[in-house]
Amino acid sequence: MQKLTASLDQYADRIRADLEAKDAAREKVLPLCRELIRYAGITIRAIHRQEFDEARRLLSEARGVRETLEKEVSKCEELRYHGFVRDAQKEYTEANTVFALVTGQPIPDPDDLQVDYTGYLNGLGDTVGELRRYLLDSMRHGDLSRCEELLSAMDDIYTVLVTMDFPDAITGGLRHTTDQVRGILEKTRGDITLTVRQQELERKLSQHEK
Repeated sequence: MQKLTASLDQYADRIRADLEAKDAAREKVLPLCRELIRYAGITIRAIHRQEFDEARRLLSEARGVRETLEKEVSKCEELRYHGFVRDAQKEYTEANTVFALVTGQPIPDPDDLQVDYTGYLNGLGDTVGELRRYLLDSMRHGDLSRCEELLSAMDDIYTVLVTMDFPDAITGGLRHTTDQVRGILEKTRGDITLTVRQQELERKLSQHEK
């Protein structure tokens, strides 16, 4: 038995060294993920306040964090598929996409953002919710100028997401996100239609009084 197990300590040392390296990489990646999520959150807040220069600056800083995160993840590829990394990529995608659409720019390319495709798709899904919030704020202020344009972008995102019919194990629960997007889209379309009709009615009443 001693001969059969004589090499086990050597195996264990090699395995331990590998696990220690992965643990060290994880400890470096986690704070970067948290920082990227924080940047995404404050960027979206700036967008809703229409502080677009500030949002642009925050996205620039977030890109630096994203590049550092990519370097650290590349040292341990297993981490790339962990939930905390994909969540950070999702939030980063959402912030960039919301900014692009609200400011009239094309939706960013996932390869330019350096994000995993699964994180990108789920980020697009979350973008729809933030666009609804932006539109509702605009409508409360009587501004319907971007409604059709942003609603069309929301519809385009849904049209793409619904074609990604793959198991949740691959897409990170995208099917649930897509179902939520459909509900948000329908509510938003109804809200816009109601607001437009109310404005039209108010305009006609105003003309009639004159």
